[in-house]
This record gives sequence, structure tokens and C-alpha cells, in this order.
Amino acid sequence: MSSDVRERLTALRSDAAARLSALDADLAALTRDRITQSDDDEHDPEGEPLSAQWSRLSGLIDGARTELAEVDDALARLDAGTYGVCAACGKPIPAARLEVRPFARLCVPCAEAAAATPGR
Repeated sequence: MSSDVRERLTALRSDAAARLSALDADLAALTRDRITQSDDDEHDPEGEPLSAQWSRLSGLIDGARTELAEVDDALARLDAGTYGVCAACGKPIPAARLEVRPFARLCVPCAEAAAATPGR
């Protein structure tokens, strides 16, 4: 099981890293476009304004970075022998949850409790 989990996490990490790299390149190209474009595209009826593209790309980049960090954390837990153990209650995280969310740190009841408690 451990090697299957490692393979899956490694594949997820590779996908997230590739997505992050592509998004960073898209943002760099948009930055170049923004520097060279002197007119106001906010009221241009043709296509999406640069600010909307910038915002969308920034959100996608944040998501990819978060996913990368979560996968790295899951790989560290796998190495430490704590993968699949709830960080809050210490009980095993069900295999079905790990199948859907392979980097889950919490079992469903603990995740629900954490989501219901602001600032936690």
C-alpha cells in the first residue's frame, strides 16, 4: 500500500508542479502584455480585461501552490509513518477519504469540526 500511495502522491505532486510552472509562465506573459499595453482594456468589449486574467491566474497559482504544499506534507507524513492517521484525534483516516483526498490530514468528523470552528 505504501508504494501505491507514494506513487499516487508523487504523480499528484508532478501534476501540481507542472500546472504551477505553466501558470507562472502565463502570468509572466500577461505581465509583459500589461507593461507593453498603454491603453485601458477595462472597457474593451473584446475579450477578458487584463485585470480579470491577472486575478484568475493569481487564484489558480495560489491553488496550485497550496496543493503542492499539501502533497509535500502528505509525503512527509508517509515517510514519518503517520500518513492516514488523523492529526487531531489520532484515529485512522478511512481509505475512502484518502482515495478522494489523498493528502487529507483529518478524518471527516475532525475536518467538519475544524470547518465549524472559526480560526482553527
